[in-house]
Amino acid sequence: MSTRISVIIPVLNEAENIGPLLDYLHKEGGEYVEELIVADGGSTDGTTVISEKKGALTVLAPKAGRAVQMNAGAEMISSTSSIIYFLHADTYPPKNFGEKIAQAINMGADSGCFRLRFDDPHPLLTGYAWFTRFRSTLLRFGDQSLFVKNKLFREIGGFDDNLTVMEDQEIVRQIRRYGRFVLLRDTVVTSARKYRKNGVLRLQFIFSVIFILYYLGASQQTLVHLYKNLIRTDFG
Repeated sequence: MSTRISVIIPVLNEAENIGPLLDYLHKEGGEYVEELIVADGGSTDGTTVISEKKGALTVLAPKAGRAVQMNAGAEMISSTSSIIYFLHADTYPPKNFGEKIAQAINMGADSGCFRLRFDDPHPLLTGYAWFTRFRSTLLRFGDQSLFVKNKLFREIGGFDDNLTVMEDQEIVRQIRRYGRFVLLRDTVVTSARKYRKNGVLRLQFIFSVIFILYYLGASQQTLVHLYKNLIRTDFG
């Protein structure tokens, strides 16, 4: 079978979530998933121990940060994998996601993602998620997950290690320059834990400010400062 998928999950202190997620991925990935790779940013809560017990290959990244961690994971993929699938530790792809990704690739896609749904019925979160049905690059974020041909990922140089935030926007922009990007109709379900901890309106306002400043040319130092000082989180 030519379409083989390596799933890469960047983690930082995700002991509570990683076990159930890996069980789900083993079940729903089907015969298309070659391997599960957990790219750790320095967890201290036993995340890597759980990952290894669940059969995932674990790699320790040089430092914490999704871009760095996902690149580190990509360096470890099997030579037989033709597709890389990047997935957050608090996000569940649709059932039979392996088959859905393989079908998209076999129909001519070079990369793509799913629509988004939150695990919380809050009407504003439902509204935010509704906009992910549109194809604009401005509406593509890491919570939607990302699949990309291994060859294309190498050609564009992977994620930009210099980006601590907005790395998801940047790589989709790069991918779309060199290959066909598709938005699949199925949804991933992502945790609303950050919204519950920070308040839906407050957090969305902060995200919007960071988003606007990024496109106005603000430095990563400024964006990271805002993120770390304004967003409350007990996880990676």
